Amino acid sequence: MRVTLKDIAAEAGVSLQTVSNVVNGNHARVSTATIDRVLSIVTARGYVPSASARTLAGSASRTIGLIVPAADISRLLLSPYDVDMLGGLEREFRSRGFDLLLRGIVDVAEVREVVQTWNLHGAVLLEFTESQVGALRAVGEAVLVSLDAYADNPAVRSVRIDDFDGGRQAAGHLLRAGHRSVAFAGLMGSTTGVVRERLAGFRAGLASEGVMLSDDAVLDAHASHEAGHALATSLAARWAESRLEPGARPTAIFATADILAIGLIQGFVAAGLRVPRDVSIIGFDNLAAGLYVTPQLTTIAQDFGAKASAVSSLLFTRPAEIGRSASPIVTGVQLIERASVAAPPGGRRGN
Repeated sequence: MRVTLKDIAAEAGVSLQTVSNVVNGNHARVSTATIDRVLSIVTARGYVPSASARTLAGSASRTIGLIVPAADISRLLLSPYDVDMLGGLEREFRSRGFDLLLRGIVDVAEVREVVQTWNLHGAVLLEFTESQVGALRAVGEAVLVSLDAYADNPAVRSVRIDDFDGGRQAAGHLLRAGHRSVAFAGLMGSTTGVVRERLAGFRAGLASEGVMLSDDAVLDAHASHEAGHALATSLAARWAESRLEPGARPTAIFATADILAIGLIQGFVAAGLRVPRDVSIIGFDNLAAGLYVTPQLTTIAQDFGAKASAVSSLLFTRPAEIGRSASPIVTGVQLIERASVAAPPGGRRGN
């Protein structure tokens, strides 16, 4: 049978409110002797507090929401990136004694409802578009933090990575390998600034060495394995039909997500091309899956732990202390060299 606060109070000979104060850390009006006696009984009886009861009954919730837009009322789709980000956030919040509530929503107006219904300390907004973040309003004292959104909304704090620098580093790596005919793959109709900034950084990195990225070399593809495989199949067929030599077609592709890059690799291999001997591929994110594809994926790594820590720093600082004009926290990225990038066919590495 579950031990309750009432059981603890009866054994300690104190009121239910006194036990509640001790268990919840409100010790201001409780004597040291009573605190010690209650905690001793709590330990001996194996009392475990009800998280939901504490959230609903108390003014100080110990729950953080992770809110993700759902495809519809019956489906919540998480990408490999989302799963890695979720893991980093859960570890960070658990280390602070907070629980994580994952919730999908169909309409952005549901954010307020979720925060108020669960009395959340705060909420992290994952995969929200700029327009969705821009439409949000403050919800009491709860702190709202968006991930990866390029939106200016004083009601929402923001954490993102240096996407521009990631694109620039990808360009530099391909240039050093000797590539001059390259392509960029990402969702061009994206409603977030992530793809836009990575493309801008990639163009800037190429331009610094006098290499221009034509519009034809910007390939529209959703960040999924299926989209990458389909794109690679289509490109391989087009190159074969046109009998294009390496100098007349891209010898390297920068994909805006590892899962897209992995699809490209496997699609090219299935079409009879060799990676990186015929075409080099570089991804973005540094997902664990990149280690299990052949060849292992060269990528631009983002630090999920650093992002989670940055989110935490904002969640546990009240809005009045942060300031309404607080700038986004931007974390760095790093090139991870593996085996999916080599010199172009018949070419040689640059300096």
